[in-house]
Amino acid sequence: MLKSPSLKSFIYRYFNTFLFLLLFHNSFGQITEETYHKAEYFLSDNIQKEVYHLEVIPHWIKNQNSFWHQTYTKDGMRFFITNLDEKSTKEAFDHNELANYLSEKSGKEIIGDALPFTSIEMDEQGKISFEWMNQNWKFDAEKKELTSEKVKDRPTRDFAISPDGNWKAFTRNFNLFVENLQTGEEIQLSFDGKKDYEYASFWGWSDMIYGENGERPYHFSARWSPDSKFIQTQIVDLRLAEKMFLLDFSQDSKFRPELMAYYRGSPGDSTVVTYTPVLFELDSKEETKFPQLTLPHFIGMNLNWSADSQFLSGTYLERGFKRFSVIEIDAKSKELRKIYSESSPTHVNNNNIFRRLENDQFILGTEKSGWNHLSLYDWKTGKLINTITSGEYVVSNILSVDEKNEVIYFEANGRENDQNPYYSNLYRINMDGSGIALLTPENAFHSISYSDEKDYFIDNYSTVDQPTVSVVRELKSGKIIYEISKADISNLKKKGYQSPKQFTATAKDGKTTLYGIYYLPTDFNSKKSYPIIDYTYSGPHIDITPKTFKAGLIGLQQPMAELGFVVVTIDGLGTSGRGKAFNDVSYNNLGDGTTDHVLAIKQLAAKNKFIDIDKVGIFGHSAGGYDAGRAMLLHPDFYKVGVASAGDHDHRMEKAWWPEMYMGYPRGDFYHEQSNVTNAANLKGYLLLAHGGIDENVNPSATFKLAEALINAGKDFDLFIWPSRNHNFGRSNGDYFTKKRWDYFIEHLMGEEPIRHYQIKK
Repeated sequence: MLKSPSLKSFIYRYFNTFLFLLLFHNSFGQITEETYHKAEYFLSDNIQKEVYHLEVIPHWIKNQNSFWHQTYTKDGMRFFITNLDEKSTKEAFDHNELANYLSEKSGKEIIGDALPFTSIEMDEQGKISFEWMNQNWKFDAEKKELTSEKVKDRPTRDFAISPDGNWKAFTRNFNLFVENLQTGEEIQLSFDGKKDYEYASFWGWSDMIYGENGERPYHFSARWSPDSKFIQTQIVDLRLAEKMFLLDFSQDSKFRPELMAYYRGSPGDSTVVTYTPVLFELDSKEETKFPQLTLPHFIGMNLNWSADSQFLSGTYLERGFKRFSVIEIDAKSKELRKIYSESSPTHVNNNNIFRRLENDQFILGTEKSGWNHLSLYDWKTGKLINTITSGEYVVSNILSVDEKNEVIYFEANGRENDQNPYYSNLYRINMDGSGIALLTPENAFHSISYSDEKDYFIDNYSTVDQPTVSVVRELKSGKIIYEISKADISNLKKKGYQSPKQFTATAKDGKTTLYGIYYLPTDFNSKKSYPIIDYTYSGPHIDITPKTFKAGLIGLQQPMAELGFVVVTIDGLGTSGRGKAFNDVSYNNLGDGTTDHVLAIKQLAAKNKFIDIDKVGIFGHSAGGYDAGRAMLLHPDFYKVGVASAGDHDHRMEKAWWPEMYMGYPRGDFYHEQSNVTNAANLKGYLLLAHGGIDENVNPSATFKLAEALINAGKDFDLFIWPSRNHNFGRSNGDYFTKKRWDYFIEHLMGEEPIRHYQIKK
């Protein structure tokens, strides 16, 4: 019997405190299999089946005012046909009937709600064809007939037949030949080709050389002139080029790692693969090289023939991406003419809008004004005729040009004052710059699909919190003539899904408004406190924050949120879509991309008390992997946990084109200063580095080098290498690394114990 009141009181208080902590622990974060199931529900392969009629991607049927599209419904995946004359949408065929026929023919169990193909072709009579099991299948629903034949071998690309059908161009011993297809006579056109100095070839971006003495894959490339009298091609020069290397340890049949090599220049390298354009005249056998147009293979150039075969033309980007030109080559005189040129102290776009018109004029879209805009130029003189678009907004694409009526249809964002500046709209404008008209007035992001010469376009419009509406609009007016579908999210609502919340913050310059979104778990309770995780990719060529309902739903963020986190995504200064000055903030300064994230998260937490600002994590992949590592080293007191996968941790070790364009060329001290390797000693929190063992996009060498620097600095960190994977892992469909990333934040940011050896269920 307890006699001491003080002892009784102590035990009573102790018991109640223990009970409270137990209940608190169970209600706020204990990890069970159900926790993982909630996250799995939002993996892309699963969640896309839960939303019906999410979008319409049209495939137009030849000679008809109709198209087919594919989407998930309550009955599974279905193909639909929309007839614009009838303004009707219906299933393209009886899916169960076709499944039964396929089962009979193949001996496999096929069900109508999951047919084993994702693309079809449909003729004017409504017969469909598709490819499956290396067979071409044809289904005639009217005759109730299903037939198949073996898929024919794909046509070889190791030669090129002339337009008149009389000649075949090919290579032998690294030189260019032609064969007269009427007489069989062969004519050698080049004579100085040899191994590593090769005519009519190219180096493919994903080409790989296997083994110590392996050969690079064979490629052929040549362009005949329309009159069959000229051939334009290039010389591939690999003589000074250096390779990058990988070792594949993963093959079950081998007990030594396989050596893999590929040509990939790094920023500032002179030892790179180069292309030199060359022109051959068939009658005279004359060869003309254009060494002044030689470029590294990671830039390259495409020259196109004029319809009369008199000229070749194209755009030419100088290394460093500070200058581009529109050029023309006279096929007879071989004279090279520069029609237009533009430069920038930072970089010019490598994908400028260009449209050659039939009246010896051309439309060019550049950032010369500070915003990406269209102008009209004279082809013969290169002189400006008139600007077409202007103002503080960004033109992203020309949809169509009506040359007869001198009207342009284009996509742009940022023009409408009452909209999110990233929302894309379609506009019509006269070629002289007058009469601009908005064709998509809804306050949303408009994803446009259009087929040349059609009078209509398909518009899927949505926001992250407004489900997709898919409509057909008249091109000239933008008038909605038919609503195809609306996304059905009833299944999501039953799960308690809350769409991502949009928010704004002020950037590090103290004045610019930034836009972001944050995700909440479906069992969100505003009275609880949640750690927050930053999903990052501050690469200057894109804006990563989702703008559409589909992008907001299908991604890495919502599954992570379901574990018990708030997840945030932000477009800071230096990213794309907001004009040249906004974008140039990251030039020479890619390492400062997450500073805006820190400020935005602090501002968000000040308004939302359920965010635990003392528990902030970050993760990213590729350039986002660099961001995550950089954030842990640049802001070590703010970010407590980071997962950096496939990161380019030192831009000096990256593929050349991306850093040379966005970080700077020539290479300067800022490369060293902003390297994660250089700053490894700054680490304070928990950091997981991850990489695919055979990643040829971002070579794993930088991750290993960062790991070595962390070791030398005496820092604790974690390292995960997936031996058999390239750049593609940890994506939205979920895999082994997905759970490893989840668990890292569960353990180190949430402070809970993950379930070991649990396998993601799809």
